[in-house]
Amino acid sequence: MIPLPIIDSDGLIDFLIRLLNTPSPTGFTDKAIALCEQELLLLKGVTISRTRKGALVATTPGETDSPGRALTAHVDTLGAMVKEIKPNGRLQLTGLGGFAWNTVEGEGVTVFTRKGETLQGTLLLNKASSHVHGQEVTKTDRKAETMEVRLDARTTKADETENLGVSIGDFVAFDPRVVVKNGFIRSRHLDDKACVACMIFALKALLIAGIKPKTTTVLHFSNYEEVGHGASAGIPDDVGELLCVDMAAVGDGQASDEFHATLCVKDSGGPYHYGLSKKLRALAEQYQIPHKVDIYPYYGSDGEAYWRAGGDVSVALIGPGVDASHNYERTHMDALIATTQWCMAYLLT
Repeated sequence: MIPLPIIDSDGLIDFLIRLLNTPSPTGFTDKAIALCEQELLLLKGVTISRTRKGALVATTPGETDSPGRALTAHVDTLGAMVKEIKPNGRLQLTGLGGFAWNTVEGEGVTVFTRKGETLQGTLLLNKASSHVHGQEVTKTDRKAETMEVRLDARTTKADETENLGVSIGDFVAFDPRVVVKNGFIRSRHLDDKACVACMIFALKALLIAGIKPKTTTVLHFSNYEEVGHGASAGIPDDVGELLCVDMAAVGDGQASDEFHATLCVKDSGGPYHYGLSKKLRALAEQYQIPHKVDIYPYYGSDGEAYWRAGGDVSVALIGPGVDASHNYERTHMDALIATTQWCMAYLLT
């Protein structure tokens, strides 16, 4: 058994913070993809390419060429687009990805205009003041039609907002609010940027130690996972196994927690590949990686997107425990290290 190399945990956290602070709502991910590309280009022997869809593919030669294997994680996050410029100059949004509007109420946002300019604002209920609207504030359903963006600009009319450069279809990102303290990382969009960092730094630890993966390995960074078709394309045809690296769901009735990596054996799409899941479980036990095994009731992954697109590979899913998924999320450094170690163990066998 080859010992696992030391992980640059400080570098991992530094990269994760930079990635979290790089807005990348689904469909608007170029800057996040570029940041990952820059980090991977520092590694000797890694070949970089992009798919027509905008995903990033990094290939590393292994001790053998075939069958190849791939790991995938997604850089795209929940977000929104401008659906309407309202008569009062505020913005109605349409959501990107599966989130409840109450989970982003009161959050700061950035609007990206077609000309490359940005505007800041806040996502609020359209009747937000309790001193004006009384009980309507608590009784109103939170949905796209009752929420609006109040821009940090002097605008009270639609044409004034349009003159700022805002138009229908502009992308909107929710502020991540990254805080790192006592080993915890809390931020929006740990799903799935935490796993992107784990994947990159697993490969980095191996290559810095002068160790090749057992077989030629592809790291695939998808950019449309939150809307269901991220890894449906871009995985090379010679890949025989696909390890999806995505957050583990923490909550009532779940085995996962913020301090372990988790192997998901079934989610809303059905069971993952029994043989590959069994292999990963054995690896975690062999390398004494702190881990859990769990089932997620309301969850889908890029691995399933590839299966549904006709991918003839075995697929398994691991990832760090993340509390309050699709909300203001939190995980712990222990879970990130465990996930990174699990990725390394898989690459070595």
